[in-house]
Amino acid sequence: MPRDEEEALAESPSSTDPAASDQSAVAVEGDPTTGLSQAQMATLAPEVMADSLGEYFAAWGRRLRNGESGALPIVVGLILIVIFFQLEDSNFLTAGNLVNLLVQSAVYILLGSAEIYVLLLSEIDLSVGYTAAVGAFTIAELIGPPVNLPWWLGIIGGLIVCAGIGGIQGTLITRLSLPSFIVTLGGLLGLEGVMLELANLDKSAVGGVMSINSNSPVDQLVSSNMSVALGWIVLVIGLVVFAAVTLSRSRSRRAQGLSAPPMSITWLTIGVTSVGGVVVLLICNANRGLLTPLRGVPWVVPFVIVVLLLSTWLLSRTRLGRYIYAIGANPEAARRAGINVARVRTIGFMLCSLTAGLAGLVYESRQGNIATDIDGGNLVLYAVAAAVIGGTSLFGGRGKPLHALLGGIVIAAVINGLGLMNVSAAVTDMATAVVLIAAVTLDSLVRRRAATNTR
Repeated sequence: MPRDEEEALAESPSSTDPAASDQSAVAVEGDPTTGLSQAQMATLAPEVMADSLGEYFAAWGRRLRNGESGALPIVVGLILIVIFFQLEDSNFLTAGNLVNLLVQSAVYILLGSAEIYVLLLSEIDLSVGYTAAVGAFTIAELIGPPVNLPWWLGIIGGLIVCAGIGGIQGTLITRLSLPSFIVTLGGLLGLEGVMLELANLDKSAVGGVMSINSNSPVDQLVSSNMSVALGWIVLVIGLVVFAAVTLSRSRSRRAQGLSAPPMSITWLTIGVTSVGGVVVLLICNANRGLLTPLRGVPWVVPFVIVVLLLSTWLLSRTRLGRYIYAIGANPEAARRAGINVARVRTIGFMLCSLTAGLAGLVYESRQGNIATDIDGGNLVLYAVAAAVIGGTSLFGGRGKPLHALLGGIVIAAVINGLGLMNVSAAVTDMATAVVLIAAVTLDSLVRRRAATNTR
């Protein structure tokens, strides 16, 4: 069997399921040219089996029928949510509201991206909400009086504190074999106390509120916008780099005899990405001001995109990322393969807390301050919801930062749309709960169908 097909089979869900592996030898009518059964062919990535656009979509259809639906259900769900709220309130799809929705979703996306690191390891971190809060308070104290550090140094200090929190929790979980649920639940309670103590020690915190200088880049991350011209320049440069990297990687894999999607799919991906970027830019560049003109992309949007791109690169292009997926899929097999499971798990918790610190930065930038009334317990629920709703598995081994992006936008769309309808906070919480339960149910059904079809 070709090397790329072996790798694809090794990464398929059935390869980590002993029952499916035992039954994979059952004779099923398949493709005589490859020697693969229909069930095995259905688990392969489309680029492994396709040499043309038609073959690619045929392979994708087989995976879809086999239960490997990917992000399709959540995309369809998001479209239905948008249609519903637009019918209820015509202001939902206005430029001003859509930009506000992007800004609202930033915190949920970053928290979901943080949670993905531990969910991939079949773990959970219940402390990300208050980790974000402690990071935000640390940044506010470092850049404010009497310390008055440069803004960038204050951010680095806050992120170091967050990474340290993740390191401590990860060490307790891995070295002492403690359940991550209990350790991070203790972290949730303890970090809430740390946050309150930080506010009490700082004399500038009035009523538990620490304000951020409005001229600081920390405050302007959300409140300030790119100029229209700069937005187009950044978009063009970003698309050129994306196209160059995508084409170069595809050609490189083909030259090495590895699987790669057909060139038509590569160009289609570049085209769809370009169209999406142009649409978002046109929306942001539309005048959304009431009394004075207001145009441009909020700086927080490219900030979140950069964080997601770095997370995607780390998980998909580095040895550490491959180890994280391997441990989540089968920790014992990973250990026998020579992976230092304890160290990788600890690093996973550190990355989770570090990304949560970035979410705390965005949160305080949007508020213009950081206060002790931040509900870290509620934020962790949104973090898990954003990851799971987007398509990350609660059982480990499956997920990517794109899932946090989709899940965060869905949560923000529900909250934003219900806000336009002037419904109560109770109804908003119940609606979010319904979306979350539906996503988890779908994940369970997809896994069950995939396991059944590979037998």
